Amino acid sequence: MDKDWEKYLPPTTCAALGLALTLGAAWVCLGLDRGTAADGVCVACLLVLLALGALALLRLEGYGRDTLGVMLFPLGAAMLARALCLDYASGDYNSFLSGWYQYFRLNGGFAAIAGSVGDYNAPYLYFMAAISYLDVPDLYLIKLFSILWDVLLAWGCLRLVRSLVRERQGSAAPLIVFGAALLLPTVVLNGAYWGQCDAIYGALAVHAAALALEGRSKSSVALMGVAFAFKLQSIFVLPLWGVLWLAGRVKFRELWVFPLAYLAMIAPAAALGKPLGEIVGVYFRQMGEYPRLTLNAPSVYQFIPYKMALDEQLASRLGILAAGALVLALLALGFWLRGRLDRTAAMAAAVVLCIGVPFFLPHMHERYFFLADMFTLCWACADRRRAPAAVLVCGSSLASYCVYLRLKYNCVVRLGGGVFVMGLEALAMLAALALALLALAERVRNMTKEERA
Repeated sequence: MDKDWEKYLPPTTCAALGLALTLGAAWVCLGLDRGTAADGVCVACLLVLLALGALALLRLEGYGRDTLGVMLFPLGAAMLARALCLDYASGDYNSFLSGWYQYFRLNGGFAAIAGSVGDYNAPYLYFMAAISYLDVPDLYLIKLFSILWDVLLAWGCLRLVRSLVRERQGSAAPLIVFGAALLLPTVVLNGAYWGQCDAIYGALAVHAAALALEGRSKSSVALMGVAFAFKLQSIFVLPLWGVLWLAGRVKFRELWVFPLAYLAMIAPAAALGKPLGEIVGVYFRQMGEYPRLTLNAPSVYQFIPYKMALDEQLASRLGILAAGALVLALLALGFWLRGRLDRTAAMAAAVVLCIGVPFFLPHMHERYFFLADMFTLCWACADRRRAPAAVLVCGSSLASYCVYLRLKYNCVVRLGGGVFVMGLEALAMLAALALALLALAERVRNMTKEERA
């Protein structure tokens, strides 16, 4: 890495500031509202261990002491921001997560997995069963689990960006994305504040993409199987592996690792007596759980005036068809580029999928652009020209979070007799999708010119 950064970020100063921020995070944990003083100490120790774990991951990636000192600064800031969020109990926690925890606590922990509880798949229920044996307030344990995956997510972003800039020796881009991923507002709000767990499948998908670009296809597909076992929303980027297969970068026999990894993740629940139909059917139940066209997501349905009478079934089908057409177009592109698809084009295709699929699909929540946030962030850190797309996506996503968390629309627009409650957020997401499609088209055109030359 280029040492010029030491002129602007002295390692010793950054390390001192980072240590102070980390100790500040621990101090905040000691004064948490729930549980005993011992519980506060436990939470503080776990948060510090997560910070140390993040440094250990950077060391594992080959970074030296001076770099670790610099990175302690954003890492400490990230942990302090999360510590300040720990006491907040969201509506989702009060209505769902706390009830699931109590169910496991009252019904024998892992033995209770055989029963019907929650609408998450088995792997997350293993975690809920595990913490039911502990006396530390479940709110903090749930959030600390998500924070653990925030760290793993930042590590995945580092690896993905490094695979994209491997020709640029000494680039600081991987370290920049590591710190940015930890400090991205939607990442902090999702787990540490809201108590959600999108960082789990997000981290697994980002690591999987990094492995795919590194040529480690079997491991990549396996991680996507694990991601799918945690959350259905991993399917937004899953078609990328179809594109890679058609382009000849992934072998067909390697795709079979996906169902094997998924089955391995749900096998313990089946062994504990949970009906296989209930395990496999959880995603089908989720798809029919929310009938509204959009649940505060900045999707195409925000261009329909608020409370306008329309055939919602038809609108849903058209959206599904549009998402399907986008996926088919990318698969066709992969086939056309067989033997020629490079990392830049593959990353652009991934970004198009992460934005476009949830943009067109009905019944999306505001959190379902989490993969779009992460992939566009990595894209921008690897190539500054892609920064506008990342700003649009992350800004739109954050604004959508605010709608849910504040229970108030950000900017209501009245136009042509119609009322658009999240039209600006959807417009920003559409603009980002257009930029991603243009970038992909530009890359394909350049590849064609290079071949002709």
